Amino acid sequence: MGRTMNFLKSVYVMAYITMAMVFSIYAIMQLAQGGNVMAWGGVLLVNAPFMLRLSWLMLMKDAARTSARFPLFIGLGAAGTALSLYAGMNGEVLLAFELALAGFVGFLLYSFWYSSFTGRGSDMLKPGQPLVPFTVQSVNGEKVSSTDMRGRPHILMFFRGNWCPLCMAQIKELAKAYQQIEACGAKVALIAPQPHNNTKALAKKFDVDFDFYTDKGNKAARALGIANAWGVPFGMQVLGYSSETVLPTVIITDPDGKILWAHETDNYRVRPEPETFLAVLRDNGFAPA
Repeated sequence: MGRTMNFLKSVYVMAYITMAMVFSIYAIMQLAQGGNVMAWGGVLLVNAPFMLRLSWLMLMKDAARTSARFPLFIGLGAAGTALSLYAGMNGEVLLAFELALAGFVGFLLYSFWYSSFTGRGSDMLKPGQPLVPFTVQSVNGEKVSSTDMRGRPHILMFFRGNWCPLCMAQIKELAKAYQQIEACGAKVALIAPQPHNNTKALAKKFDVDFDFYTDKGNKAARALGIANAWGVPFGMQVLGYSSETVLPTVIITDPDGKILWAHETDNYRVRPEPETFLAVLRDNGFAPA
């Protein structure tokens, strides 16, 4: 059931984004041709704000998190749908209301269904227990075991891949906090189940002493109970990504490889900040010297 639901999500998100884009363009065309402002303006109000926000996230990769449910966009969507309905009831284009309603329902599904992960809570990530063994691939192509990540505290961030703008923004945040993390004696390991060339490109982009690893075949994620079947939007496979990815997860371990803290978000757009990681390190005695 979980795989089927994830597959539906992977298809849905690409279909919804395409739909919202087409509806927005069509509404602009109708307005340019003198169409009813209230009817087609309502369609734009439903679909355009989120598309603009998504485009900004994809281009700039400057936001590591958003609000959980986008209340502003929900309000704009409700208002736009109401405007198009009012215009339709007064003899104007009924099609505008249908497009506005479809866009609004589509956004609600995105916000409340697609964005959420249900049933999270891996038994492998309980604080106090040792990190289960796994192997990843370094930038140089060498196999690195989780046991090699001992001797100092580690912040292990499992992210979905370079394609994910929120993941990239979260890595930017960590890079900015690099000196504070280093002062606590901790090491950052960034792990993704993506084509290895993407991992190497990411490592070149950031001039910080982080470890960048590829989780080939998503084996580490499976060992930790954080794999996400069909978690990659449908169609990304043409770029070399597998359909299976990892659920965004952060694990902090002590020098002996024991788990101090783990964060398993239940919404891919809601992620912890670097200050949270620093607080965990300080609370466990790894304060700056």
